[in-house]
Amino acid sequence: MLAGSSALAAGRRHSVARRRDGTVLAVGHTAAAECRVERWEDVVAVAAGNVHTATNTGRSHTVGLRSDGTVLATGWNGDGQCDVAGWQGVTAVAAGWRRTLGLLANGRVLAAGRSSEGQCDVRSWREMVALSCGDWHSVGVRSDGFALAAGSNRRRQCAVEGWRDLAAVSAGYLHTVGLRSDGRAVATGDRATGACEVEEWEDVVALSAGSYHTVGVTASGQVLSTGDNSYGQCDVGDWRDIVAVAAGSTHTLALRADGTVVTAGNNADRQCEVDTWSGVRLP
Repeated sequence: MLAGSSALAAGRRHSVARRRDGTVLAVGHTAAAECRVERWEDVVAVAAGNVHTATNTGRSHTVGLRSDGTVLATGWNGDGQCDVAGWQGVTAVAAGWRRTLGLLANGRVLAAGRSSEGQCDVRSWREMVALSCGDWHSVGVRSDGFALAAGSNRRRQCAVEGWRDLAAVSAGYLHTVGLRSDGRAVATGDRATGACEVEEWEDVVALSAGSYHTVGVTASGQVLSTGDNSYGQCDVGDWRDIVAVAAGSTHTLALRADGTVVTAGNNADRQCEVDTWSGVRLP
């Protein structure tokens, strides 16, 4: 599994899931059309633009990768983050605040959206196998297990140059977490909220960075969490049979092995109302 899950995506105020039949489910804030996915078909992966909770961060966008390598997008497009209709040959997608990244089969990376902080300066990246978007920075894993980062580094969230043997990576607001092939986790960035306290985690198979919290899944299907819990987004200790997780700004999603989804955290925009979801699965 990669960081988080290509079957689940959690944004600032909405949640998205890809079903086994290639259709997409979405719930939550709809003012910017970020949940307008009802006509999407043949989708193999989804991503949602996440951003830290603030008075000016309500709008978002959603991205879907189709099996033919083309990309769909809906929602807020103020910085051109949804201008992906011409992309082809894409094998993975990532969405962040005001931008979208696409991984090509040849290991190069496409970018659309805001680049004021350098977060879209990824054209020089080569041999990439995984991507993730934070608020103002982008991170990726190369085929040799090294990490690359671009964008704002004011809290050292881009200080990943010493990381080795990575299998996945995930970017939050002011922090970045990485999953090593031995099941251990590493983190860099703002440590004030506790979101980087993952050094003791073991046997992890997937992880996801939210705005101020981090969650991970172990091989036994249990969920680990650390960081801010103001909305109960880290109340995941009793979850079982989990195969993937996605951390949003103030809520957490998890995919059960049976294809259903559980949630914890802020539900002010109905982003946690996923009780009726079924048939969700990893590609």
